[in-house]
Amino acid sequence: MNFIKKSLIIILLLISLIYTVNITSMPKNVILLENEELDLKQILGITLKESKKEVLQTSNDSNKIETKTISVSLFNLFNVKEVNVSTVKNTKVVPLGNIIGIKLYSNGVLVIGMTEVEGKKPYENTGIKEGDLITTVDNVTVTTTEELIKCVNNSQGKQVKIKYIREGTEYVTDIEPVKTKEDKYKIGLWVRDGACGIGTATYYDPGTGKIATLGHGIVDRDTDKLITIESGKLLTSTITKIKKGEKGNPGEIKGIINDNQTIGSINLNTDFGIYGNLKEINTLGIDKNNSLEIALKNEIKTGEATILLALEDEIRKEYKIEIKKIYKNNTEDNKSMLIEITDEKLIEKTGGIIQGMSGAPIIQNGKFIGAITHVLVNNPLQGYAVFGEIMIKQMNI
Repeated sequence: MNFIKKSLIIILLLISLIYTVNITSMPKNVILLENEELDLKQILGITLKESKKEVLQTSNDSNKIETKTISVSLFNLFNVKEVNVSTVKNTKVVPLGNIIGIKLYSNGVLVIGMTEVEGKKPYENTGIKEGDLITTVDNVTVTTTEELIKCVNNSQGKQVKIKYIREGTEYVTDIEPVKTKEDKYKIGLWVRDGACGIGTATYYDPGTGKIATLGHGIVDRDTDKLITIESGKLLTSTITKIKKGEKGNPGEIKGIINDNQTIGSINLNTDFGIYGNLKEINTLGIDKNNSLEIALKNEIKTGEATILLALEDEIRKEYKIEIKKIYKNNTEDNKSMLIEITDEKLIEKTGGIIQGMSGAPIIQNGKFIGAITHVLVNNPLQGYAVFGEIMIKQMNI
């Protein structure tokens, strides 16, 4: 009898675990494109019911968003969860492929390392760690390394109050600067205040004036975390050299950012791309008549496709690629498709996928389907790409 009771308890616990996992795995917020069906996998006994619905009217009707709430119930007896679903109108975009300059500015300074000052560790026991974002010193906002240095030196060695952010939570601590032999004051923290580089513009949305680039985010090379930004700029750039990729040695597009030619702003740095507003569309040679529909992931097929790139004289050209694999269920990162460069002219120029090509738009059957994000180091002909529908959704969050 005891064996039967134990077996029943184990079975009930397993069933409870299965239902718990199924319910908790459902996202709280879902963004859909027009004509895309909601796919919430549920098991027997879990039911979905629409509880409320509304339309958010924006200043531009082409960006109208429909929202609804889906109530998740267990055996129709009681609600266990609510899922908020937003449907964004699937507007057309203009695929780009231009190499542009990107500058990001943090809403603070990022701690990237620590070092002793005259044999002391002023940061010890303060709670500050690498990856933290310092925002104020003695209630003075700091957004650059120079501002932090100035605040610390102004303390003349007196204890300063520092506010910093870690994973969205704000903390406050005190730290006592140490005087150096050069009569300067330091707190022993290495910091960085932003990032810059070049990449490829992916698409322009004529309906909203928004632009998407890269297909992945910019992470700090020391902390390997997404840089939290306050603002950013898009600038023109000039290609100076193309270093071909080889097995085990990724190539690179080298260029100069033209600081006096700002063409847009940046407001989002995400795992699925960098987004902002484009002001100077003529600079990138944008023709709104070249707008394409965005393919849903279920429309994408393995086989031939093309990418757009402007590598010479800022003129966009199409190059052949092959889509080797499609990971339709992967919504966690920007590796949605495995692709391979097949165009001999592009291979001759670059050796395959190289740094700086991230963001190159991919076109198949007359639709925009995604953008290049990664290269396989041991095979530069191959790399990964993100779904276009993910980028569109990310831009509308």
